[in-house]
Amino acid sequence: MAAVIGLIADTHGQLRPEVIQALAGVHLIVHAGDVGPAAVLAGLSAIAPCFAVSGNVDDRDDPMLPRERSLPVGGLTLHVSHGDELGSPKPDALLARYDADIIVYGHTHRALVHRGPDGRLVVNPGAAGPRRFNLEPSVAILTVDGRHADVRIVPLRP
Repeated sequence: MAAVIGLIADTHGQLRPEVIQALAGVHLIVHAGDVGPAAVLAGLSAIAPCFAVSGNVDDRDDPMLPRERSLPVGGLTLHVSHGDELGSPKPDALLARYDADIIVYGHTHRALVHRGPDGRLVVNPGAAGPRRFNLEPSVAILTVDGRHADVRIVPLRP
């Protein structure tokens, strides 16, 4: 059975109703940082188990928000960090730094899906919180079936 994972980042304390709709039915949620208050994770955890990392505006000493995590997903490994550890994160730099099959990050607020030359996947689900930089809020849905992964960006429209 395929695993369906909701990817989210940069909520900055806002849990939009559209997020709840977009992530309904996922098996797991991964938050790539800049979470905001704990109520955001509580709301996400009501949908599915949620794993999160800290972003540059979160409390870096919060034990619930490590700087990075690696999780087994199907037959693959997913690594999540906020991306700010690289300054301005780019897919090639993330692929060079982390050896996971799927790398999820946030920080830039720009949704991105990139497959490296070796087939590894880099995903930024975009920002799901307050609208900034004239970018449309979004999340992503990752589907992993064995050792195969597909992802789609889901715009958040009221």
